[in-house]
Amino acid sequence: MIEKVVTSGVFALDGGTWEVDNNVWIVGSAEEVVVIDAAHDAPAILAAVGDRRIKAVVCTHAHNDHINAARGLVEATGATVRLHPADDVLWRMEYGDALPYAPLADGETLTVGGIRLEVLHTPGHSPGAVCLHAPEERTVFTGDTLFSGGPGATGRSYSSYDTIIESIRTRLLSLPGDTVVRTGHGESTTIEAEGPAITAS
Repeated sequence: MIEKVVTSGVFALDGGTWEVDNNVWIVGSAEEVVVIDAAHDAPAILAAVGDRRIKAVVCTHAHNDHINAARGLVEATGATVRLHPADDVLWRMEYGDALPYAPLADGETLTVGGIRLEVLHTPGHSPGAVCLHAPEERTVFTGDTLFSGGPGATGRSYSSYDTIIESIRTRLLSLPGDTVVRTGHGESTTIEAEGPAITAS
């Protein structure tokens, strides 16, 4: 069971602000789910979850627009937040010490409602960016690492174009070509569709 909720709000970094729409992914079963990227609107996310248990709030990275509803979800449900610790500097820009998280590790497997999510550390958009590969579902949740049309942005602090291209080449393009890429913003795509542009980069 994979559901998408689109929320809207502000991304802020390096003194700039941008209005953005974010994809929030709810993954699991009729009993329990994880929320991938708690963006902007905790009430809307909670409404979509309904009476299911939130096993964890999993962050693909810690830019504010992907985590700014995490506190509301934690306060409402007691769920644990999971984040790769290399993004701690970005997390603290939003929460300081006010909201703890449990560290995600490359190669770790999360299981929810019978769905396996394999953690792939894919730095570049941010130091602690991760993708979550669900092999049995033929899908990968890429946050802002890979979009329909190419890699995520790398023009701001704590990002690197060379690093994100290397992450995509080594961690994502090795997945089956028909793997659906479910992104942090915009429409979904496939590994096969995005491969040629990344290979040519």
